Amino acid sequence: MGRDFLLEIGLEEMPAASMDQARAELVRALAAGLAEQRLAYREVRGYAAPRRLAALVIDLAERQEDLVQEVRGPAARVAFDEAGRPTKAALGFARGQGVAVEELVTRNGYVYAQKREAGRPALSVLAAMLPELLAALHFPKNMRWGEQSLRFLRPIRWLVALYGEEVVPFALAGVASGRASRGHRFLHPQPVDLPHAGAYLPTLASAYVLADQEERRQAVATQVRAAAAGAGGEAVLTPELLNEVTNLVEYPTAVLGALAPEHLALPEEVLTTVMAAHQRFFPVRGPEGLLLPYFVGVRDGGRRGLEQVRAGYERVLAARLVDAAFFYQEDLKEPLVAKAERLRTVIFHEHLGSMYDKACRLQYLARWLAGQLGLEAAEEEAAARAAYLAKADLVTNMVYEFPELAGTMGSYYAARHGEAEAVARAIREHYLPRFSGDALPQSVAGTVVSLADKLDSLVGHWAVGITPTGSQDPYGLRRLAFGLCLLLVDKDLPLSWSEMVLQAYGQYQAFGRTKLSFAAVEESLGEFCRQRLANILEERGIRYDVVNAVLAAGWDCPADAARRASALQGLLDHPALKALITTYTRARNLARGDTAGPVRPDLFREPAEGELYRALQAATEEATALLAAGDYRAALLALARLEQPLASFFDRVLVMAEDPALRANRLALLQGIVTGVGRIADLAQVQSP
Repeated sequence: MGRDFLLEIGLEEMPAASMDQARAELVRALAAGLAEQRLAYREVRGYAAPRRLAALVIDLAERQEDLVQEVRGPAARVAFDEAGRPTKAALGFARGQGVAVEELVTRNGYVYAQKREAGRPALSVLAAMLPELLAALHFPKNMRWGEQSLRFLRPIRWLVALYGEEVVPFALAGVASGRASRGHRFLHPQPVDLPHAGAYLPTLASAYVLADQEERRQAVATQVRAAAAGAGGEAVLTPELLNEVTNLVEYPTAVLGALAPEHLALPEEVLTTVMAAHQRFFPVRGPEGLLLPYFVGVRDGGRRGLEQVRAGYERVLAARLVDAAFFYQEDLKEPLVAKAERLRTVIFHEHLGSMYDKACRLQYLARWLAGQLGLEAAEEEAAARAAYLAKADLVTNMVYEFPELAGTMGSYYAARHGEAEAVARAIREHYLPRFSGDALPQSVAGTVVSLADKLDSLVGHWAVGITPTGSQDPYGLRRLAFGLCLLLVDKDLPLSWSEMVLQAYGQYQAFGRTKLSFAAVEESLGEFCRQRLANILEERGIRYDVVNAVLAAGWDCPADAARRASALQGLLDHPALKALITTYTRARNLARGDTAGPVRPDLFREPAEGELYRALQAATEEATALLAAGDYRAALLALARLEQPLASFFDRVLVMAEDPALRANRLALLQGIVTGVGRIADLAQVQSP
């Protein structure tokens, strides 16, 4: 029976955004270290609060598992003579391994020495392991303090290490381990002695610290909902804000605050952004879904002095909203189209011109995309107008103060100054999707402008040699490429990748803003976006080999590639697919690299040649019609019927005939099969279903 082991690292307040990753890193490293040290356990639980990272190991074994090593020695015929007596080779090997010669084991023609190393007590193993383990923890951003050489997430202030009731002795960064933790900074500032590892959570709870983040999250959610209900509304509990607030407090207490009703005249997104993103307050909605003049804040502490806290929250929020109202009114004094002219002074990139230049490029690309998609004239005009105005709100007071409202404020200003509803909506939507799982533009014009925006940025940066390297992506190009591919696939847009890149590249080339050739940009950016497309398909459950097979057959139209992948994935359990893979692979292996011309029936010498030829013609004709209709599943099944005539062909016909004309004609016949199937996927890359 093991004992619980507790490790707590007391720190200066950690950034809320880093806590979840830091907790996971500690659990990962501790689990790996225990496994390496052969210490068995049942479970590792991680905890994090603003001033502490902790891990509780349940049922940690009291000793390491014994280590049994087997070392191979000389061949048995060398180690023992004909009479079975050990030779000098065996004696020397046994002596070198520290075992008696009688303990050597003979197996498979060799002698082996088995050495057993007894496991050490867990207490001594942990004491030696922990300093190195903690020093090796990886965090995105580290810091140094005082004269310490150690780099860590935040300065270490105390260490708790308990194996059952015993302290695990070690030191790190001048801090010695013990059993004394710390309670809440203000509600219980004195040290808290932990009697044993399993008492961690309840002991800290008595000192006003909810160390379990899940318990803390539930407490925040429950209190916030109750406070909002007291005002007759429902709190807006977004997962992101709830998680951030959870990571900002150790002992949460919710407080209901009010704002002046006149502030509700501001756009809703302004109110929620000021409350949630800047003040970490939860907005409150009424029964009809409209915002109420209330909010819920969460303090890190108890209920003492809560009225003063409420007043402080209301005062700070009111000041922010007064500023926002001023910015809003100032911005409305000038129409959005006038703001677009001021984009001439805003740099998009030093090598790519101004934001006004970008707006003009977007307008051109929007019209071209509208033409490719066959949009109505009104839809094209809305897209072009929205493209020209999409970035105009970047020069507004509101977006300067709240950059996350870019696009949103532009849509409000456009509507207030008489722009069409389709234009205002497209301005709002053109940044979508901003991240994985985000919403897509719902309007036609919004989709077109979003495509144009992402395409322009990607091609422009690639054209001047700016690409993501390793983990460095300061311009968010991976995100843009992912969003572009997602739009093409989810909107099922019949657009050519190479044509899109050509149009965007031409706009930069016309003004001398390219450093790389179109061919170089198309190849490099194409491979980059092909990887994003592959990731999207795999995330949707399509097998990696199916994705590779489909993309190898061509992906110039990403939407078409996605449909082909879905059709092939759906056939993985169909018996016809195995036959089709075999048919295709046999034909491909023989016809590989063949450049033969069209098939000549007059050169057939065996009936099986004619049978395969007629079957190929019929299957190709049927598959071509099905491909044109987008029915890739039926097309694959039609081509699968070539299995029998091809098998007969291979049984009765010598493909690599000595006569060059016959050989070329037979290879051309096989190439017809490869070409027909290859329009859908390179099935040779698909593993057996």
